[in-house]
Amino acid sequence: MPTNLIPGNAVIGQAGGPTAVINQSLVGVVQGLLEARAGIDPATGRPSSGSAPGQPSPIKKILGMRHGVRGLVNADFYDFTSTNPEHLERLARTPSAALGSTRDKPDAAYCQRIFEACKKHDIRYFFYIGGNDSSDTCRLVNETARSTNYELRCFHIPKTVDNDLMENDHCPGFPSAARFVAMACMADFMDNISLPGIKINVVMGRHAGFLTAASALARRADRLDPSTDGPQLIYLPEVPFDMDRFVADVEHWYAKKGRCHIAVSEGIQDKDHNPIAAKLFEGETDAHGNVQLSGSGALGDALADFLKKKLTPAGGKPPRVRADTFGYIQRCFPDPSPVDAREARAAGREAARLALSGDLDGSIAIQRTSPIEPGALYAAALKRVDLSAIAAKTRVMPPEFIEGHSNVSRRFLDYCRPLVGELPPFERL
Repeated sequence: MPTNLIPGNAVIGQAGGPTAVINQSLVGVVQGLLEARAGIDPATGRPSSGSAPGQPSPIKKILGMRHGVRGLVNADFYDFTSTNPEHLERLARTPSAALGSTRDKPDAAYCQRIFEACKKHDIRYFFYIGGNDSSDTCRLVNETARSTNYELRCFHIPKTVDNDLMENDHCPGFPSAARFVAMACMADFMDNISLPGIKINVVMGRHAGFLTAASALARRADRLDPSTDGPQLIYLPEVPFDMDRFVADVEHWYAKKGRCHIAVSEGIQDKDHNPIAAKLFEGETDAHGNVQLSGSGALGDALADFLKKKLTPAGGKPPRVRADTFGYIQRCFPDPSPVDAREARAAGREAARLALSGDLDGSIAIQRTSPIEPGALYAAALKRVDLSAIAAKTRVMPPEFIEGHSNVSRRFLDYCRPLVGELPPFERL
């Protein structure tokens, strides 16, 4: 450990939408700091949480910010310094954000309050677990500290089910949510063939279609051909959505199979990049200006009503059309991907290691080191990247992951399959 690290306390926060593995990252940071002897009393040399005696760490306390930076400015902390290791392990396996989350977007005045709180509580190590907006918060806090020559080491740990962070092959939280979507669509498709009709499932994904695309894993034996298993139609934000074409697509499959199974991203947009949901209903916006899409079933209901009207023959009976919005349940379902749990913990540990190795700031990125091809043994590595490379930027599905206007490619399946873990082998008569 470098000898020039400034003494002080560490804070850890969680922000944005919770996930099934965000607490793995929290515990990873805490464990990394404790194993580096954080909290050892310099006067006695005694460790405070069972870590081996030795040279004291510059970190005196490990504090969890309740509800992100809001907890920092309100001095609402949880002290992890002497936490029982067994408690940490149980916490790591618990879904959702244990510290509570926030969608606060700090402006200049808010950043000044954060900075004053850091000085008041002797905070010198700042860890923030979250997505695009959270990485931008980390960047703003870092720049505020630098502008006043206050030494503050700021590290962002990635988290987002949308899988839309730049520099990352994938983000902690996405594999587990993708696993949920795949399994939910597997079961829902079996329901659809039992009682045939038109079924629409609305999946999270404001600008990036990764999570909706994961529905393709529901097809038996990961088949790309949708003629056997659903969903037959997959609509992503990256591909312009046309209502008349949508009707024609559904009409084709309904005429052919007597049923149609559909996955739609909540963020689908028209050719002019106007969100379809915003055109159909007025939703609330958060502090970042984002229309809240996942708290309402309005998009699914509107699409279902539109299909009923368009597909009802003159004087005839409307088809059976139903819609479900997977909503928030996708984020924290307690059946995480093993890869996801492992990598989320590792990302937290890596942030702690970088902070104590002399790095001043950065974001932890997951980068795949194995080829994306059938049967390839999956491998990935963690890499520090600049906060500016992540903050307030959005990654979308690359063209090679998309096929046509309502399907995904074989390459996407090869990309996603090793992340979600083994899926149940359903059979049909």
